[in-house]
Amino acid sequence: MTDAPLPPLDFAVTKNLAAVSPAQRAEMLEDPGFGTIFTDHMVDICWSEKGGWHRPRVQPYGPISLSPAAAVLHYAQEVFEGLKAYRHADGGIYTFRPEENGKRLQRSARRLAMPELPVEHFLQSLEELIAVDGAWVPEKEGQTLYLRPFMFAKEAFLGVRPAHKYAYYLIASPAGSYFTGGVKPVSIWLSENYARAAKGGTGAAKTGGNYASSLLPQSEAYEKGCDQVVFLDSDGNVEELGGMNIVFVKKDGTLVTPASESILDGITRNSLLELAADRGHRVERRGVSLAEWREGVASGDIVEVFACGTAAVVTPIGTLKGEGFEDAQPLGELALSLREELTDIQYGRREDTKGWLRRLDA
Repeated sequence: MTDAPLPPLDFAVTKNLAAVSPAQRAEMLEDPGFGTIFTDHMVDICWSEKGGWHRPRVQPYGPISLSPAAAVLHYAQEVFEGLKAYRHADGGIYTFRPEENGKRLQRSARRLAMPELPVEHFLQSLEELIAVDGAWVPEKEGQTLYLRPFMFAKEAFLGVRPAHKYAYYLIASPAGSYFTGGVKPVSIWLSENYARAAKGGTGAAKTGGNYASSLLPQSEAYEKGCDQVVFLDSDGNVEELGGMNIVFVKKDGTLVTPASESILDGITRNSLLELAADRGHRVERRGVSLAEWREGVASGDIVEVFACGTAAVVTPIGTLKGEGFEDAQPLGELALSLREELTDIQYGRREDTKGWLRRLDA
């Protein structure tokens, strides 16, 4: 027996009187970059112990007023998500597997002792924002509207306990193509002095602290001439990159991805692995030691290595560097083939036989 769906929230909508003009917006969408331009509005939903989820609003994008004693500033109760809105050839606006983002936001909130926003309300928040800011979804090839839902503790108090008041927000930012001039292999620095997360920690939650802990080793990677950093888990097995999952392709066609309680459950990764399984590839989720990676590449047992995530979708790995070694990584065709299949579904160029797409402007 399943729970009955929740009734929709009654959103109050306040239009932004200082919204940019269509001409200004068109100019901004010519080359939006990533994460620096934001749409005219945002969603705000409050939560309190007494009132539950209440006061849902769409309001002008702008600064958030917080007490200096807000719990998030001192005890880091904060989680977020990331997904995209795609403009299809018919003009419709779609997003990809948003239910999975809503469920992951709930899991993240649970781990941070925060209230769980119902998935129905999460999906409605996406639709409410697109209803007023749909014109911000780009039409150019490879461009999207990046959607950033986030929650944080806003109660003003100094004490180590879960807060009694929280806020859920949704903002949106037009994003240009992640790769200019085509997809290029990246170089990876192996971080052996720093950990992204620990067993029993918050690695499986999408929370800001995980990303903050990756910034110093990421800077180390840049100093070593690398594009990204890869971490090992507390057992010494390969974990993930600073913001992407990793997949190994073996010569028999098997795809292997690290499994650990400190790894974020990637929606893009899961989708790619499902598409690969549909093609007849075997998929394994298990621990992968650094020795297995390096020896597999050296022996030819591993024929391809790629990273995957929401922003880049798929990024081939061309080099693994660490203290005292530099291993060239084999480049194959499977990663880019899976990338093409997935992005064709997302942009509506290929039939969505799995029901992964959800229309936001209907």
